[in-house]
Amino acid sequence: MKHRLRQYMTRLTSLSEAEQQAILDEILVEEYSKGTILLRQGEVPGKCYFVLQGCVRQHSVDITGRDITSNLYTEEQAIAIFNAHKEDASSEYSLTCLEDCVLVVGALNMEQAMYAKHAQLEGMTRRMIEENFGQMQEEFAAFVASSPEDRLKTLMQTRPGLISRVPQHQLASYLGMTPESLSRIKKRLQRERAELEF
Repeated sequence: MKHRLRQYMTRLTSLSEAEQQAILDEILVEEYSKGTILLRQGEVPGKCYFVLQGCVRQHSVDITGRDITSNLYTEEQAIAIFNAHKEDASSEYSLTCLEDCVLVVGALNMEQAMYAKHAQLEGMTRRMIEENFGQMQEEFAAFVASSPEDRLKTLMQTRPGLISRVPQHQLASYLGMTPESLSRIKKRLQRERAELEF
């Protein structure tokens, strides 16, 4: 399973195989069952994650009691809650495993020690965050400017696997629509595709 992380390190660093192996030997890889809550809304985060296998949902309950999905993390995506700007450092989100997951687990209080020991690791982390942030900016801009149907079409093109991996009501929340609207749009798109194939 660590081969995914090795590929990622090869792409983002110039670490030698020996240096990569030294990091791989030190990191903690954990398996979590579907439904495991990694972080609860209101708790102070102490860990960050990298998904080797599975799907993790980022969500929060708003003041009306609605459970809103704000992100879905899958293979080769990093998960970190950035809240240093907050006085109490509590998380505004929960993180829940939607599937059985295999995750690299990093302790936030050990971050600086790991960077000191493996200098290129900090650069890799920065590039990972830059990639994720850039992708999030693009997705958010597209989300704001698009219709619910366009959002679904984009998701089908960019992350088609999510549609079968995530419960429909959570997928609808992620796309900013009701489950009924999502169902209607999916049926219409299937009908259009069938007509084109005919």
